[in-house]
Amino acid sequence: MADQADVLKGKKVLITAGPTWVAIDSVRVISNIATGKTGILLAEEFSRLKAKVTLFMGPVGNYTPVKGVKLIRFCFFEELRKLIKRELLAENYDFIIHSAAVADFRPAVTIKGKLSSDKKQELKLVPLPKIIREIRRFSPRSKLVMFKLEPHLAPKGLLISSRKAMSKAKADLIVGNSLRPYRCFLMDKRGVTIKVRDRKELAEKLAKVLAYSL
Repeated sequence: MADQADVLKGKKVLITAGPTWVAIDSVRVISNIATGKTGILLAEEFSRLKAKVTLFMGPVGNYTPVKGVKLIRFCFFEELRKLIKRELLAENYDFIIHSAAVADFRPAVTIKGKLSSDKKQELKLVPLPKIIREIRRFSPRSKLVMFKLEPHLAPKGLLISSRKAMSKAKADLIVGNSLRPYRCFLMDKRGVTIKVRDRKELAEKLAKVLAYSL
C-alpha cells in the first residue's frame, strides 16, 4: 500500500477554520467560542504530507502558517461565503474540510452606528444560508468533510444527528463531536465510524482516511 505522503503529495486541500461574525451594529457582533485549533492542526498535518493547503481562518488571533499552507483571513459570515464561492469557481480541490464554526443566524436588521447601552434592546434573528450546501454545489466532485457539534448529546444521539446532517449536505465524511465530555468520531456515508481521542489524532486519522479514499 502506498505511503500517505506519496498519495497526498500535490493534492489540493481547502480547509475552513475558526468562528464567523455577524454584525449587530457598527461595533458589535454575534460570534461563537470556536478557536480554530482543529483547522490549524488539519492544515499542518496535510502540509506535512506534502499536500497543497489553503486555510481560510476566522477571527481567532495571531497565527503564522507553516510552510505549504496558504493562509487567508476573514471575520464575517459574508466574507467567508464570498471567499468560498470565488475560490471554488477558480480552483479544483481534491478535498474540502469545512471545520469553521459558521453562524446560523443574523439579526433581521443591522443597525448603522452604535446601539445605545442605556436602553433595553431586543434582537430578532433570522436564519443564514448553509454554506456547506453551497460548497457542494460549487464543487460537486471534491471529497467533502463536514463537522457537526452537539455539545451535550449522548453518543447515540450524536450519531443520529451527524448522519442526518451528512445526508442533507451530501458530504462524504462527517466529524461528529460533543464537548462535555469530549467525544469525537469520523463517519462515512455507509455509517462506518472511527473514534478519536483528541484533535491531533483527528487530524492524523482524517488524513489517512482521505488518502486511502482516492
